[in-house]
Amino acid sequence: MRSIPHRLAFAITPTLLFLLANGVCVAESADELVGKGKVFERKFQAQGALPFYLAAEKLEPQNCHILVHIARQYRYLMSDASAKDEKLRLGYVALDYSDRAAAAGPRDCDAQLATAITLGKMLPYMPAKEQIAASPKIKESVDKALKLNPGNDTAWHILGRWNRVLADVNTVKRALAHVFYGGLPEGSNEEAERDMKKAIALNPNRLMHYIELGRIYAQMGRKDDARQFINKGLAMPDAEKDDPETKQRGRETLQKL
Repeated sequence: MRSIPHRLAFAITPTLLFLLANGVCVAESADELVGKGKVFERKFQAQGALPFYLAAEKLEPQNCHILVHIARQYRYLMSDASAKDEKLRLGYVALDYSDRAAAAGPRDCDAQLATAITLGKMLPYMPAKEQIAASPKIKESVDKALKLNPGNDTAWHILGRWNRVLADVNTVKRALAHVFYGGLPEGSNEEAERDMKKAIALNPNRLMHYIELGRIYAQMGRKDDARQFINKGLAMPDAEKDDPETKQRGRETLQKL
């Protein structure tokens, strides 16, 4: 007969080793684990937050809030990655958790919006065919979120960006997309402007809204308005994980004006 220590050694799975190595107590409740994960998430430390959230997921695999947290951490890791292939790999992991969150939380705004946020983050690194396929999925995700909570400024921001990007697709590219990939939805700068102004009205303390509105105005040829709003966003302190990246996009737009 095997000794007790020997049998215990065989019971230690790779997942358990991972949790133990990261100081996660497997006897804790999902709420306790999520609480500890949030301590790291507030500092944008995905490597510290993930072990706690993944442990919580083991206890409650259909908890949409936990799945949203996990998707966000993989997006943070995606931002930190330097290689395009690694960004996409992490993005697809985040997308899987985002889609699971949406399925698990049909009445939860954040869960429904997670897919749109993740796809929006992935778009610059996707092949053209996948970008086109992602466009209606983003719109569907945003529409569901806004139906649940019309006061979600992030949803309005994403809708504004969605409209801006589609408004910038010229006739030739749109025709090619129709021939090869089945077409693209329509979007307009005017709708993009309306959406971003709505986001600002709901939450005037997020610099991304101002910089994105400035980029919309740049696309419309309204250079003075573009400078005004981009500079307003650039003057605000960083408060979110993507703020430095957003500011860089704003600076690049200013250089082209």
